[in-house]
Amino acid sequence: MIAIGGAIGVGLFMGAGANIAKAGPSIILMYALAGVIIFFIMRALGELLLYRPVSGSFAEYAREFLGPFFGFATGWTYWMMWVVTGMAELTAAAIYMHFWFPEIPQWVSALTFLVILFGVNLISVKIFGEVEFWFSMIKVTAIIGMIVIGLGVLTLGFSDAGDTASASNLWAHDGIFPNGIGSSLMTLQGVMFAYLAVELVGVTAGESEDPEKTLPKAINTLPWRIAIFYVGALLVILAVVEWTEFGPNVSPFVHAFEKIGIPLGAAIVNFVVLTAALSSCNSGMYSTGRMLRDLATNTEAPKFLGKLNSRSTPAAGITLSVALMGIGVVLNYFVPEKAFAYVTSVATAAGIWTWMMILVSHIRYRRAVDAGRLPASSFPAPGGSVCSWIALLFLIFVTCLVAVDSDARISLYVGAVWAVFLGIGWLVRKSRGTARPDDLPGGEQEKRLEYAGE
Repeated sequence: MIAIGGAIGVGLFMGAGANIAKAGPSIILMYALAGVIIFFIMRALGELLLYRPVSGSFAEYAREFLGPFFGFATGWTYWMMWVVTGMAELTAAAIYMHFWFPEIPQWVSALTFLVILFGVNLISVKIFGEVEFWFSMIKVTAIIGMIVIGLGVLTLGFSDAGDTASASNLWAHDGIFPNGIGSSLMTLQGVMFAYLAVELVGVTAGESEDPEKTLPKAINTLPWRIAIFYVGALLVILAVVEWTEFGPNVSPFVHAFEKIGIPLGAAIVNFVVLTAALSSCNSGMYSTGRMLRDLATNTEAPKFLGKLNSRSTPAAGITLSVALMGIGVVLNYFVPEKAFAYVTSVATAAGIWTWMMILVSHIRYRRAVDAGRLPASSFPAPGGSVCSWIALLFLIFVTCLVAVDSDARISLYVGAVWAVFLGIGWLVRKSRGTARPDDLPGGEQEKRLEYAGE
């Protein structure tokens, strides 16, 4: 359930509204296209994990096949991605609160949720897995319920939307590409945000007792999860409600239930998407604290970030992460109407870097295997490195789209500043003598770089 829930977040519950307004029914094709690319990325990661299951896989494989600096940069960038994703989740949660309390400023709700979740993470993590299991159950149940009710409206014609609900809504209002193919392609960076965190399935499986069994199952069921929870849900929603009725800062799921007119249906769905956002933000706080501790224990972050408090919680790492998540509250104060777009674009840029590192590492690994320098994985990716090249070129294309999008372009500016910080951090690490000549024992780093084709 945690694996399934990881593929469902505010990118679907909230971000789909703005994407539908830009692309119309063609947004379904964009989610499907992006889903294929995500599957290529996950199969590449799966092959690497079965070659050598490790904790912190992204940074570790970048370190092995590209060099220590890339491992350092990938670990920190992935941490930053989760911090920014937390900002997006807080923003979404604050927007959901407008459904019941429109008079409360967006930034007040965001700050309140930030403080509450911060306290929860400092107190205890004993029930984290159980809570996330049930939060995932709520999300999955809500989407399946939406699909079933929507199909009922389409086939039986009941509810307030029964007279206008029709499969023809998918093409009857200015076609599948009502705003042109260009506008549809411009939604890809927002669509990719919806798939952030799906790679955590690989990390979890890589740390399990039986990765040979759990990892292939988790990754090979990914297409079904995408087909049902993304493509299937959007097909039903856009058939029940005309795409022209959707817009940014409104959950398409909530609006669809309002249109159907089920008593308390919209309020229930709004509660579901609110808990989904808070669940993801809570997971982000949990993850970022542990990521900083892992970086600290590998001499890639200040030592104090690796310390645990009396409750065995990395309080220093969590506090630093939450403090930076507070930037999201500031954005909700100054630019509440654009806060979600800004933070999702930055998170997507960080996620794209992580995915690129997975793909490049996989390409280098396959090159070494083909040359007989490294053992083959028991879970080879279909198409070998060809699919990884396709996915890599796609991610580069999405990055170019971000560059021409006035709202998303801010992520490239942030990325440039972040690159400077990473460079300075690496130089400081080297100057203090904490940067080892290799991050694997016995010169293994140089051997593997040589095997990979250096």
